[in-house]
Amino acid sequence: MNVPVMYIVGLAAIVFAIGVVGVLIRRNAIVAFMSVELMLNASNLALIAFARSLPDGGGHVIVFFVIAVAAAEVAVGLALIVDIFKLRHSIDVDEMSSLKG
Repeated sequence: MNVPVMYIVGLAAIVFAIGVVGVLIRRNAIVAFMSVELMLNASNLALIAFARSLPDGGGHVIVFFVIAVAAAEVAVGLALIVDIFKLRHSIDVDEMSSLKG
């Protein structure tokens, strides 16, 4: 079964739009963080869709690096969220307007 590339790109656009809405509307840092991950996964989906139509493996290599960056982002981001929660007992984005110690 061969799914057309435009269907996959359309799905990636929908997932990316859901991620953008999640970042813009939600005030919870974890939900915003998950929304950024949705946007990264949508870009990976679009890259893989376009890489299927090319004979070389360049798109797959780029997706591998995006996944590595996303994994590093998860590690650093969750560590920051845990540290901020320890200090302020909240992860509301509006309450984190200043970064004073």
